[in-house]
Amino acid sequence: MITEFRADVLILRALLLWAPLGLLWSYGCLSFAGHLKVRAHLKTGYTRKIFHVLIFLSAATVQAVGGFAAVCLFGAMVSVVVGYAILAGPGSRLYEAIGREQDGPYRSYFIVIPYFATLIGGLTSNVFFGSLALVGYLVGGLGDAAGEPVGTRWGRYRYATGRGLNAKTLEGSLAVLAASLVALIISVAVRPELHFDLRSLVALPLIATICALVEALSPRGWDNVPMQIVPTMLVAFLLSR
Repeated sequence: MITEFRADVLILRALLLWAPLGLLWSYGCLSFAGHLKVRAHLKTGYTRKIFHVLIFLSAATVQAVGGFAAVCLFGAMVSVVVGYAILAGPGSRLYEAIGREQDGPYRSYFIVIPYFATLIGGLTSNVFFGSLALVGYLVGGLGDAAGEPVGTRWGRYRYATGRGLNAKTLEGSLAVLAASLVALIISVAVRPELHFDLRSLVALPLIATICALVEALSPRGWDNVPMQIVPTMLVAFLLSR
């Protein structure tokens, strides 16, 4: 009974400490992106991905330090901040940082759907692959984020991937491939169960290429699901045995 009481106290202390920190950090990340949008006049394609990268890297750090429960708590705090931005609506710097103008009347839809896709991808990776979900955070955070800004700035060769899917650029897809490879290298470097060897030299470029194809073929707004699950699964099967 005393042990259970102490455990409850520790949980309560963790909530009282880490929940406000997660909330403040999440708000700070979105506020920073909003500042870049309103004051520095960056395009939403950039500010949206800046927030994307900051949150994914934060989630990876939180899970590495505190485990799955900690990253769930962090995700809840991010949800509060994103929800607040949506309620604030167009015109607020938080909303304008992540709501693309070209999405027109569906701006909020294309904030909510990618966010839920992020949650689904992260939870699924954790359930099936445990701590290797870090791979998905890094590939989803860095690899997926690279495509839109590079395509916006340097994209020249556009292609369509099918009905209901995004128009993509070759430059953007190559950026996804390169950033995914960097993310995979970082994953191998930080996870003790993964190692650099001859097998990884072959597998990592292959996985990065598959990730680029997955990003290109994913329905708009839903790419954060496979961009976390696919690299995590491939690393688990090809490199962790």
